[in-house]
Amino acid sequence: MLTTRFVDGAPNWLDLATPDMNGAQAFYRDLFGWEYRLAGPDAGGYGMFRLNDKVVAGGMTVDPDQGPPAWSIFFQSSDADATAQAAEDAGGTVRFKPMDVMDQGRMAVLADQAGTPFGVWQPAANKGLDTVNEKGALCWTELYTPDVEAATGFFASVLGWSIEQMPFSGGTYTIASPAGGGEDSGFCGMMPLSADPRASTPYWLPYFAVPDADATRGRVQELGGRALGTAVDIQDVGRITQLADPYGARFAVLTPSER
Repeated sequence: MLTTRFVDGAPNWLDLATPDMNGAQAFYRDLFGWEYRLAGPDAGGYGMFRLNDKVVAGGMTVDPDQGPPAWSIFFQSSDADATAQAAEDAGGTVRFKPMDVMDQGRMAVLADQAGTPFGVWQPAANKGLDTVNEKGALCWTELYTPDVEAATGFFASVLGWSIEQMPFSGGTYTIASPAGGGEDSGFCGMMPLSADPRASTPYWLPYFAVPDADATRGRVQELGGRALGTAVDIQDVGRITQLADPYGARFAVLTPSER
C-alpha cells in the first residue's frame, strides 16, 4: 500500500497539467474538497492542492502545445541523475533533464521503453505528499502499457521494483512494490493497454480514495467531466471507476472494501 514513509522507487508526488487552472481548481474543490494555493513568486505559477491543509498534489497551467492535460506520477529517487542515466541505459528516454527546484528537491521527467512519461523526485526540503490513502488523496497507481513484461523489466532495472503476479477473475494482475518492500507494500498495478479500448497510447492512472465511487462518478459528470466506462467491483479491493476531468486528464477513484 502507499505510505508517506517514502522509500526509493515508491510514488512520492503527483501533479496535474491543465490548460485551465481556474476551472481545474473549481472541479477538484467540488469533487474532493481540495483547495489550491500558489507555491510562491519563484515557483513559475506552480501550486499545491491541499485537503485539510495537507498537500495531496501539485499542479500548474500548461499550454496545449506543451502537452495534453494529464496527471503525472513521480517516484522517489535518492539520485535523480543516476536514475535518469539508468532509464536511458534500459531503453527509455529523458524528457526533462534532472534539475534543482529551488531548495525543495531535484526532479527529472523520464519515459519508459514504451514512451510513457513519469517523473522522479529527489527530496530535499520537500519530502513528498503530506497524506495518502485517505478520503480525497492518492491511494493507488496504475500503468497501462503495450508490453507488461517489458515494463516490469524496465522499472525493476530503473527504480528497483519487486514484481509479483496476483490472480484475479479473468487473469492475473501485475503488482509492483519497492525493493525489499515485503507483503502489502504494493503501490502500482500494470495492465495491458489492450484492456482499455478507449486508449491508443500508454498512460499512468492515479487513483483517489472516495467513500462512494458511484456517487463520485455521477458528480464528475455533473461538473463537466466524463465517466470512462462503468463502476466495477474488484474482490477484496473495492469498487473502482475511471474518470476524466473537464479538460481530459484521466484519473480513477476507489471505494475500498471493508475488511
